Parts: sequence; C-alpha cells; structure tokens
Amino acid sequence: MARQSAESLLTALGFPKPVDRLYHRVLGQSGRELVSVAATLHVELEDLMGELAPLLEHGIARIEDSRLFVAGPVEAVGQMLTETADSAARAHAQLDAVAAAIPFLTAPAAKPAPGEVLDVVPLDGEVSSGGQPVQLLSALIGASKGDLLWLRPEQFQRPREEAMAAVVAACVAEGRQSRAIYPVRALTEARETLVLRAEAGEQVRVLPDLPTRLFIIGTTHAIMPEPLGFGDEPRTLTRQRGLVEALTLWFEALWDRAVPVTGLDGPETRPDLRHFLLQQLATGAQDEQIARRLGVSLRTVRRRVADILAELGADSRFQAGVEATRRGWL
Repeated sequence: MARQSAESLLTALGFPKPVDRLYHRVLGQSGRELVSVAATLHVELEDLMGELAPLLEHGIARIEDSRLFVAGPVEAVGQMLTETADSAARAHAQLDAVAAAIPFLTAPAAKPAPGEVLDVVPLDGEVSSGGQPVQLLSALIGASKGDLLWLRPEQFQRPREEAMAAVVAACVAEGRQSRAIYPVRALTEARETLVLRAEAGEQVRVLPDLPTRLFIIGTTHAIMPEPLGFGDEPRTLTRQRGLVEALTLWFEALWDRAVPVTGLDGPETRPDLRHFLLQQLATGAQDEQIARRLGVSLRTVRRRVADILAELGADSRFQAGVEATRRGWL
C-alpha cells in the first residue's frame, strides 16, 4: 500500500484520505447494526460495505451478527503493526528461499574454466527419441555381452511382451541371466506377463514401488528415461563405464531388497508377504498404504501384522522392526 504524507492516524498507516474520513465517521457507531450505520451515513448498505472493504481487509473493522465493530486508534495501530511484521517475515522467508535457490539456477552451467583440467572428452552416450523400442533393444542386446538387468515399473503391459520374452529366452539359452524387478501390483495387473518372462528364464522379484525404468546390458550399456521416470522417450543411452557400474550397483542394492516371486507356474502368485510387511512397517507405512501396495485386503494386512507381532514377541511395530533386524529378517 502506497504511503502518503501523514496527516492523521489512518493516513500515517497508509490509508487514503476517504478511508480515514470513513473510519472517523463509523468509529463512534461501533457495535451498531450495519443497516443503522448505513442509514445514519445516508448511504445504501451495499455501498457502505464497499467503502468499508479496506478497513475490513486489515482487521480494523469487523462484522459480527450483522453488527459493525471498529477498532479504536490504539488497537488499529497494533493491528497494522502486527500485519506489517507478518508481511515482513513472509518477505524475509521468501528472500531466503530465493537466495537458497540461486545455486540451482547457476549449477547447470557450472564447469571447469578452460585450462583448469586436461584431456577433456565428451561422455560416451546420447539422448534420443523415436525408433522402435523392441528392435532397438534387440539390436543392442545382440551386439553386447553380459546379463540383462531390468527395473520395470510400468512397461510390463502388452503388446511388446511376447517379442521381448523371445529375446530374453534367447539370451538365457546362451547362458546369460535376465533379472527383473517389478512393482508388486504387477502380480495382479499383469500376472500373465510375469509368467511369460519367467517361462523365458527370467528371474523375477518385486518391490512395493519402483522409481524409474532402467535397463542395463552387461557392463557396457544402460538405458533410462531422460529425466528419470516412466516415459518411453526421450531416453538416455550411456556407454560410460563409470555410470554403467554405478547404475549396476544401484540395481543390485534394489535386488537385495526385493522379494522373489514363487508360484508363477501355479494358480496363486505371491511374494513372501512377511518380508514385505516388515519392509513396510520399517518405513512407517499405514495399513491402508500397505494393502494397496501389496494388492491384498486391509483385513489381511492387519491379521498378518498381528501374527508378526506375536511371532516376534513385540508389543509395537517399532519393537517388531528392531527384533526383525536383530534376527536378520530385514
């Protein structure tokens, strides 16, 4: 609010002169019915409400049960000082947040200056779009060696699965391994795909959630969305050895946490529910979240949690987590 030359209390607080005049006219009528105040001022009620808007907005006037209450000069000053202090605090916090964000604006362009480093070469890889995914992957796999490692959060839906399962089967027949981690919901949403890949010789494990797609071929190639996520393209293909090794270590860490799926060759497909429940309890997940992630009923989750607490001799979920860790279950 623009500040003017201080001629009165309200103008000193930044209000225009008409609002100052209105304030002094209604101050003596504080507590009266709005309609009575309007009649006294010889204005329509709707017009009075419009004129009072600045005072109402800043808490100097208020309406309760159709009555108008107006703060006295001392209270009005206190109200405006409090509002100014709050506004200054918000502005200060906003400036702090902007200052903290500045490095994020400059970081992408940060790099060594010319002459500071030697033997600079580009990273081995590219970001691309287009092409036929099955053909592209098949060509890469055929021209490479080593095992196949997959994070498959969504791309377990058909129609490409038959073709990729054939590629996996051919690799396994050559003595290569194919290991894939799926979200647990795939057990109910795409069981036929998991069966297809398992029949091709792929080792299947599941986690409650996966953060991104990822495909690693041996020690030479890694493919992931750019940026990380679930999209088909653009995609990053990297052949940079250090990056491939780092992504492989990450996959192995997830693989160790994931739960093997048994019964893919039978009518019931289930992971080790106890291990999953312990994982979820350790993260503080609520029963409703656990039920959604595991694809089971809320009643089943609560019953199994109670069974685990009894088995571990624990009185709380925290105690169960501690005891499960001590026993090496997690």
